[in-house]
Amino acid sequence: MNIIINGRHLELTDTLKNYAEDKIQKFSKYLTNISEATITLSVEKYRHKAEVLLKVNGAMIQAESITGDMYSSVDEVVEKLGRQVKKHKEKLVSHRKGEENVSEVPGSEESFQPVIKMKAYDIKPMTPEEAAMQLELLEKTFFVFTDSSSGNINVLYKRKDGHFGLIAPAK
Repeated sequence: MNIIINGRHLELTDTLKNYAEDKIQKFSKYLTNISEATITLSVEKYRHKAEVLLKVNGAMIQAESITGDMYSSVDEVVEKLGRQVKKHKEKLVSHRKGEENVSEVPGSEESFQPVIKMKAYDIKPMTPEEAAMQLELLEKTFFVFTDSSSGNINVLYKRKDGHFGLIAPAK
């Protein structure tokens, strides 16, 4: 595992580097395919922030922690990463149990779910209000439409609370 440690607005001491490296190195016991770990330690006024990004088989596991002490920030971010690594490993194990072909490596392109059904249709320009009416009529959970005012493709979806949400591209 390649470990990269960056420091922003603080001088990285050898003890701090070694402490962070030792803590992150422990994850290689649980996940053997970690290619890179990027640790960013920064200080802004009295906030000591530790961010860690693990690259595992194309997936990224990230956590950050902000406390009053850098060592406690590193400890806290390691705890958060531990929970995420455990969740990631459980996903891999559950995928293996459900698969017919055990020789397939989880996380590779072949292990992704195939597209079962594909549907193409014309997207007509309309306002979000008209799209909401269409969504109600079709009794679906989402509706893709072109916004008549901006010309962008938007997605209108039904939230769990019964209201609508709109996903629009940033300008």
